[in-house]
Amino acid sequence: MTATPTAGTETRFGRLLRTQGIARPLAWGFVALTIFMIGDGIEAGFLSPYLDELGFEAGQVATLWAVYGIVVAVAAWLSGALAEAWGPKRVMMLGFAIWVVFELVFLVFGVMGGNYGVMLLAFGIRGLGYPMFAFGFLVWITIGTDEQVMGRAVGWYWFFSTLGLGVLSSYFAGAVIPFIGELATLWMALAFVVVGGLMVLFLLRNPVTQKVTLANSVKGVVSSITIVASNPKVGVGGVVRIINTLSFYAFVVFLTTYMVRDVGFGLAEWQAIWGTMLAANVAANLISGYLADWIGRVNVVAWAGGIGCFVTVLALYYVPTAIGPNFGITIAIAIVYGLALGMFVPLSAIVPLLAPQHKAAAVAILNLGAGLSQFVGPVIAGLVTPIGIQGTVWIIASLYLVGFGLTFLLRSPKDGLGAFPTPERIPA
Repeated sequence: MTATPTAGTETRFGRLLRTQGIARPLAWGFVALTIFMIGDGIEAGFLSPYLDELGFEAGQVATLWAVYGIVVAVAAWLSGALAEAWGPKRVMMLGFAIWVVFELVFLVFGVMGGNYGVMLLAFGIRGLGYPMFAFGFLVWITIGTDEQVMGRAVGWYWFFSTLGLGVLSSYFAGAVIPFIGELATLWMALAFVVVGGLMVLFLLRNPVTQKVTLANSVKGVVSSITIVASNPKVGVGGVVRIINTLSFYAFVVFLTTYMVRDVGFGLAEWQAIWGTMLAANVAANLISGYLADWIGRVNVVAWAGGIGCFVTVLALYYVPTAIGPNFGITIAIAIVYGLALGMFVPLSAIVPLLAPQHKAAAVAILNLGAGLSQFVGPVIAGLVTPIGIQGTVWIIASLYLVGFGLTFLLRSPKDGLGAFPTPERIPA
């Protein structure tokens, strides 16, 4: 836990930030994270159709994203592993440099040069960049924030991260593409990333000053693996993190087709429902952090997250199937589903505190769970063909019941046995 500034050295604004979970030395990092994630997310909604227009085959585009996804999963784990040995700022700067260099290669020699081989190589390696930057900052938060407000801190982290990656980036791309075209918009993405990276470089100070050595690097990587054996609860947290978003990544594969083709929603209607769900999820990332510091982090993840997702996953399938394309009712269910997904955010506070001497290694396991969720979700979605949508939905929902039970294993001794611990006092 960081030392609490004295009244004489802390400004009123600094105290306000700290009591809301934003440590004053890290405040600019949240802004930088948002700007960086805007740049990283700009391409998500149009890169595939743009490459199709350029003449690349659907299989090539799918392979491009598949390779990128695998690299992201590895980098998500590696970011926490290296942060323990190098310090989070160094990891963030490495991620920033990788993103910029290989985005330039991707655009100049891949897209503009029409060379698919270069595109595949550059886009894949660039996948190392954003997890190192974003999850490196998450490690920084876990080691630089008072334990009493850790729930709020990680809530703010996920709020700003998803705000940039999923919301502002989409709005920006939609606004500028009609005027400057897809290629120029991709160059604008690079500009956002550069601004975010330079803000971290010049406005944030590295909390770790030890030299980068091969021995320390290997030690950090090994620690991020062996921590599961020495502290099994951290491994349990990683499993719960996989369960967290697997329904989202599974639904991306088959739910839109089902809702439009079988239930009868118009494509624009369903996109509005899905987009509103994502907006609710962004809000939940912040709300859950405050709830966690109020009624207990494990309670929020287990009841609001696990049970909430169990109920809403089933409702999102059964209610439209039963009543047809009712926009109002379905969007209400989607909003509650988006809120429930966001209630897993306190995991980012729970798991590092289970291993206070190795927080970065614990975050590495959470990051690995996040990456594996992107793999497990589509794999489960593949069950639609042999067992049907209804059976697949029940498997997804049942996994949230498993997550509900596993979450209670994450209690630390200081949590006590009460269902709802009293709110913790935030130091003045």
